[in-house]
Amino acid sequence: MIAGRYALLREVGRGGMGAVWLGHDEVLGRDVAMKQIGLVPGIDSPDLQRAAREAKLAASVNHPHIVAVYDLVHEDGRQWLVMEYVEGTDLGTYVRDHGALTVERSAQIVAQAADALAAAHAIGITHRDVKPSNIMLDEKGSAKITDFGIARAEQDAQLTQTGLLTGSPAYLAPEVASGRLALASADVWSLGATLFHMLEGRPPYDAKENVLGTLFEIVNDVPPRPRESGWLAPLVEGTLAKDPADRWTMAQVREFAARGTRPAPPGVGGHRSAAHPPSERTTTLPPLAPAPARHRSRPGVTTTLVGIAALALLLTLGLIWWLNHDPGPTAAPTPSDTSATSTTSQSSATTPPSTDMDADEMRTFVEQYLALVVKNPNRSWKLLTPTFQEASGGKKAYRDFWRDFEKATLSDLEADPATGEVHYHVAYVDREGGGFSDDPVLTLTRQDGRLLIAAER
Repeated sequence: MIAGRYALLREVGRGGMGAVWLGHDEVLGRDVAMKQIGLVPGIDSPDLQRAAREAKLAASVNHPHIVAVYDLVHEDGRQWLVMEYVEGTDLGTYVRDHGALTVERSAQIVAQAADALAAAHAIGITHRDVKPSNIMLDEKGSAKITDFGIARAEQDAQLTQTGLLTGSPAYLAPEVASGRLALASADVWSLGATLFHMLEGRPPYDAKENVLGTLFEIVNDVPPRPRESGWLAPLVEGTLAKDPADRWTMAQVREFAARGTRPAPPGVGGHRSAAHPPSERTTTLPPLAPAPARHRSRPGVTTTLVGIAALALLLTLGLIWWLNHDPGPTAAPTPSDTSATSTTSQSSATTPPSTDMDADEMRTFVEQYLALVVKNPNRSWKLLTPTFQEASGGKKAYRDFWRDFEKATLSDLEADPATGEVHYHVAYVDREGGGFSDDPVLTLTRQDGRLLIAAER
């Protein structure tokens, strides 16, 4: 009996950071998952500081698709994290037993996982170990993210000296594999690699035989692509972009997987709902950026030397962790730094709007903007503030997005001079006859006597 109320019944999962037990809360009469925390591979005594940090991070994210944390208890010098017990199996085990998933089922799981991770990113927490065995599927097939044990808070500069390689090699983002810090964009890559696993029935990289070779491949080679990704092809491209700056945000991943719509740059009505199902959208959703050529790149001398040096360092620092890490299933463990794009977008969104505007002027401006953007994106681009232009992904991404549309019909336009916000409904028609609608909110500001768009949500 732990803490006088939790009975340990049986071990239900084991990973590199220890075992997870099925327990029973004798006070509330419910099953729980219990994980002893604070243990670091190769170290006998518990790391109490790490344990407290892990519990705090895990409990700070409250989301239906994240395994909930109930309690942190002490017993005989050990600390136990008490969590929601998920009756089901982890995604890795499910794929192993049933094979590759359909595009539609994969999209459903990614949408739920991305929703959970976006919530974590919004409060400055990066998971850093997104992989199939850390996504639980309950009896209804709903996904729950688990094991925030190596998550890092944006403000947390502590506990970085342990020498542990954070994350599972087969799902590591290239920048992390080369020794850089895992930001929110690294979670996006890892979720994309997990999507690859779902669609192909295997990991994107084989890290069992040669860990260093796998890390070198991740850093230097063209990312792999599933053979059949259907209408999820743009999502694969958007998540498995080698440069973190080119990746979609987790919110964009969620939006695409949930609705099958390509994410728009901010300021252009980015949260659109499709007017037809995914099967009809398959041929009308080109990637956000062109797909890389499908061949293995040959790194230059400089890249090779940097890669070798980084990997040698990773071998020294990470080998202990890897040898102790079991990539197998973790059955209901604990329930993530914000990317550069989302940080920029948030900063622009908080820019105080000018107050010297009137409602008629604001409505006229938005009407003119939407009429112009589908006809001449080069001119409408100049109606965004410089900060918001940067947050929108640059002029090329903005122009490439809008060239697919030929009409935008505006309705229900409301303007609030006090906040600088304009709310409206807009229906888009693309050049292939598709229909989309959205209800965005633009924040306007006045710069050098001109109204400009400062933010969009």
